[in-house]
Amino acid sequence: MTARFSFPFLVLVAAMFACFPARAQLTDMYGINQALNLPSMTAETSLAKQPAEVRSPASTIAPELRSLPPQFADYEANLSSDVFGANLFTGAFTRQGATQFNPNYAVAVGDRIQIRLWGAFEFDSQLTVDPKGNIFLPHAGPVQVLGVRNQDLQRLVEAAIAKVFRSNVSSYASLAAAQPVRVFVSGFVNRPGLYSGTSMDSLLHYLDQAGGIDPERGSFLNVQVKRGQQVRAVVDLYDFLLEGTLPLIQLAVGDVVFVAPRQNTVKVSGMAENTKRFEFTDRAKTLADVAKLAKPKAGATHVRVIRNTGVIRNVEYYALADAGRVPLQNGDEIEFTGDKKPGTITVRVEGEHLSAQEYVLPYGARMKDLLQQIRYSERSDTTSLQLFRQSVKVRQKQMLDNSLRTLEAAALTARSGTNEEARLRKDEADLVLQWVERAKKIEPNGQVVIAQSDTRDELLLENGDILRVPAKDGLVLVSGEVLFPNAIAFDRALSLDDYVRRAGGYTQNADSARIIVASRDGSFSEASGDKGFFILGKGEVPVRAGDEILVLPKIEVKHRQIWKDLAQIIFQIAVSAKVIIGF
Repeated sequence: MTARFSFPFLVLVAAMFACFPARAQLTDMYGINQALNLPSMTAETSLAKQPAEVRSPASTIAPELRSLPPQFADYEANLSSDVFGANLFTGAFTRQGATQFNPNYAVAVGDRIQIRLWGAFEFDSQLTVDPKGNIFLPHAGPVQVLGVRNQDLQRLVEAAIAKVFRSNVSSYASLAAAQPVRVFVSGFVNRPGLYSGTSMDSLLHYLDQAGGIDPERGSFLNVQVKRGQQVRAVVDLYDFLLEGTLPLIQLAVGDVVFVAPRQNTVKVSGMAENTKRFEFTDRAKTLADVAKLAKPKAGATHVRVIRNTGVIRNVEYYALADAGRVPLQNGDEIEFTGDKKPGTITVRVEGEHLSAQEYVLPYGARMKDLLQQIRYSERSDTTSLQLFRQSVKVRQKQMLDNSLRTLEAAALTARSGTNEEARLRKDEADLVLQWVERAKKIEPNGQVVIAQSDTRDELLLENGDILRVPAKDGLVLVSGEVLFPNAIAFDRALSLDDYVRRAGGYTQNADSARIIVASRDGSFSEASGDKGFFILGKGEVPVRAGDEILVLPKIEVKHRQIWKDLAQIIFQIAVSAKVIIGF
């Protein structure tokens, strides 16, 4: 009978296939399902997983196909759990591997044995162990193999053949396939049930099929294998997780893998490799026992124990060396910490000097202890010693970021009286925000002014400090809003105005009434005046060899508050980083 299809039906079929994912995507989904031992995902189910905007409106999908298999939810919960060992069960043990029998495997009913005979008599076939535990060999009759170890199977077959064929017949026997079994998984697992496998599969295979041990209720220390009323084995999965040992238990049809209820637990956090929730038995456990599981990091020295038993929550603090004397209770929380007292610090000396560059000093050392060990050269400028400190750099960056956030708020909240003024404010705010993004990339240098301090020698040093001894170079740097930023040879006869003129004079964007003279020792002076006449108080600003002249830019904005904030930030950047960024 020839099937007939109408043209509208064919159009509908074509539209449905147009909504299907690419063949490669379907293949990939099928591969994932095989790896996880899940039902294969057909075109219908893959379509159900597509976003609503790409589905065909005419498609009708059964509601049960629109939900992911329950394994996904269980495996995701196991991965995200804070219980030690829960990540064992992610579907990896459900995969079928190659048939590999260990030498101690005991032959069971239903196993298939490959028998080969050659010579005067030839035979090659797989024989199944019958319900009585026998295999039937040609001319030799039934041979009892039930319970025989894999390593003894060859000798048993050879002996049976030798009774019939005295010579010129050789034999070979090996296990070909294990007996298919169905094993019950019960207790505190995510999905108790009856699961299929083979007698050679480990109990992890069956636990994984059941979604793994319930991390909130099940025990990882007490997994039992039962046959009838007899407990054949008790497995501690911590041995497998920490030492890689797992007993080989041969399962049979009807065996039960039972997960007992969870026992006592402690939660570990802080400086440890395994920051998880650990289980321990009813017998007494000490902090040292849990430390072996948690594996504290090298920097951990102490441990904080929070006792949650009873109505009162107590906190205890111990040295890690005393962990063996600290008993634990169910529900305790343990945090490993590093409580180190500084013993020594390192300070680096750079620049123009003849001594070592790295110094190890006792904690609490002062500047005079370092200066006594430095040998200067003829070119050392000992009057302009520079100290750079990481903690100061961090604070300078924090102050700059706070100022930039204030500027952003002022630019975005400026009020306007008319539509025209609102457009101008918007354009102005865009320019300010672009300038702020550039300013955020500026890194202060963290310099501490010490050269002019009377108490310099008593200054406490910090770990990581850098002391720089500048060289006498006889130059003056002129930068910022000048035509030709340059380095000019120092001349005592030249004034500040002369140095600016030798750098080409001011640009059109220069604020000639606001110039910074920054010295190498970290101090600075602000020159103010009109048309090139610069004064500091009542006298002219002095320029020394090694100074840097920074000409600040004008700020062209209409909003007075933004103008003030911008001017302050530009000044702050120039002083802390010796960088001029124009607006």
